[in-house]
Amino acid sequence: MSRALRILLAARILLAATMLFGSVMSPSAAENAPLARGTAITDPDLLRKLDQSDALSISRLLQPERNANVALTSDLLFASLPQLKAIPPAIDAEFDRYIAQHKATSPSETIGAGEGFDVQLFDRANLKSSSTRFVLAGIVNRMDRAYVSEESCGEIRLIYRLARFDTNADGSKSATRLPMTFNLVMKARNAHQTDGDGKPVTCAEVARRWLDHGDWQGLIGSRTVPYDAMIDRIETNIQISIAPKSALHDFRSDYLLKVFKYDASTRTFEESTLENQIDRDRILADDALRHDFKAWLLTPENLREFDRGTVLIPEKFLARAAVAPTPAGLDASTMQPEFGMVEGEGKSDPVFTDNDVVGALKQAAARGISMENIRSVAGFQRRLDDVTCSGCHQTRGIGGFHFPGVDWLTDKASNSTIVPASPHFVGDQLRRRDILTAFAAGKRPDFSRGFASRPQTRGNQELAGTEYQDGWGAHCSLQNAGSGTPDKSFTSWTCAKGLTCQAAAASSRIGMCFIKTR
Repeated sequence: MSRALRILLAARILLAATMLFGSVMSPSAAENAPLARGTAITDPDLLRKLDQSDALSISRLLQPERNANVALTSDLLFASLPQLKAIPPAIDAEFDRYIAQHKATSPSETIGAGEGFDVQLFDRANLKSSSTRFVLAGIVNRMDRAYVSEESCGEIRLIYRLARFDTNADGSKSATRLPMTFNLVMKARNAHQTDGDGKPVTCAEVARRWLDHGDWQGLIGSRTVPYDAMIDRIETNIQISIAPKSALHDFRSDYLLKVFKYDASTRTFEESTLENQIDRDRILADDALRHDFKAWLLTPENLREFDRGTVLIPEKFLARAAVAPTPAGLDASTMQPEFGMVEGEGKSDPVFTDNDVVGALKQAAARGISMENIRSVAGFQRRLDDVTCSGCHQTRGIGGFHFPGVDWLTDKASNSTIVPASPHFVGDQLRRRDILTAFAAGKRPDFSRGFASRPQTRGNQELAGTEYQDGWGAHCSLQNAGSGTPDKSFTSWTCAKGLTCQAAAASSRIGMCFIKTR
């Protein structure tokens, strides 16, 4: 595509976006605005208009020279966009492995797509259907991830939800959301991006636009930067199966997570490892790999980043797919991605013994490295779980999603989705906004984060007394309620006045805040 065409197309999209953004925000969006201001676009009316205008459809962003004015249905999306050709077969391969594993471990249970099976699979025919397409369900600012790539100032995520559109017997139309999200992850800026005057766009400028106006328009890129220079990867999350409660087991739902990195040289998305998704089974089975992983993670500098939640684990220790079972619960079990790697869980030959962790913490302290979250073996175990993709999705999520997305498909869009995001997502908005504010002021942000179970408020009281921090339903430390010696990693996990921490699992150190009972 010529530079002139890129400039013309970008200008047209920016103009349309500016007009759309001037629309009145819906009541539900106004209620959520204070917490998500500058960090997420969740207004259903705006998202509907953006989706229907095709300005931010997957097909338009991946193939901007396309002349059509409507988003592609699923059958055409994967068939007509060569950039996506590797995604369907990679998903099919994961389904095949999942089915084979289930048949091997539970031969008495049937598995397949449809209600007639004991374990009901996601129907992959939806990805080849002319009746389904991906609709824009939210836009999320993740400049808090600039520590991964400072040059790009972090990420902006366009989150799409698969939906089926049907024509009813009376001729009316109906839409049903399906359990799959498709996240197109863009760089917050390109290194060569310039503003209208030809000046380089800085991280501070990008942050100011978001804080002042919710100005997501910069994610499209400068009028002189190719679209594919802004694309980083695609993340997919599919509810791969549902197993209704039976005599054999409780209700369970599994979610398949995959990542596809964009290769600008070939203009295609290629299957990739998931960030920090430790390949537990492979590490436990390989003595050399487990030795290397322990040595790497317990190095004081790496342990510090692990504590802060900003660690980037080398690819050789990572998996290319993850299945997150839900509900996973608070008790240690094989459903948690780190299970068996820390002493006291599962096998008698863990990767990390209590002495390994305690010794590493002492070594870090001797070097003047202070720990913000990990102050005990239990804190180390919890971080090893929630630093992974699947472990994080299992923690305070809605099923296996942290952002199921805004449902604007119903007639009353403003009231259609009361909570478009999980408690973890909502509770993390203050930290993300704090980072945007630092960027906007030209300061070095503090990228650290707390545990996924408990938001890091950094002194801000906006969450005080809520389910996200210390209100009813918040996670808390049972030791604070007099159950054993307080664990140093969780002593700050208290409940608001009038509430008490009560056990939510048989053996966990973590409980939930409830109204006191006699």
